[in-house]
Amino acid sequence: MRRTAAGSFVIAAILATACLAQGAFAGSDGETPAKAPAHVEKTFLIPSSDGYGVGDCLSTPGSECGQVVANAWCEAQGYAAANSYGVAAADEYTGAIDRPVSTPAERPIRITCQD
Repeated sequence: MRRTAAGSFVIAAILATACLAQGAFAGSDGETPAKAPAHVEKTFLIPSSDGYGVGDCLSTPGSECGQVVANAWCEAQGYAAANSYGVAAADEYTGAIDRPVSTPAERPIRITCQD
């Protein structure tokens, strides 16, 4: 009796593992392969006068310090690296900040992070 119960438990464990593996690697119908997760990307808007003094670095296109700072920002937010950075266009932040932006120097910085 003990061998039968132990054998039944082993068979049940193998079947459960096979079902979980099929669910992890198969699509919702159980036949097609599961799709890879989509490319994750997120854009952050940061005030240009954030107090760290990195606004000049991030607002200069193609600067080496800008890429380093943007990558560090993305890593701090849980992403792999910065895809792009620079001064945000007016249509990217309208309504997202409390007061109107009167000069281009006050425009927020945009950093787009990716996995």
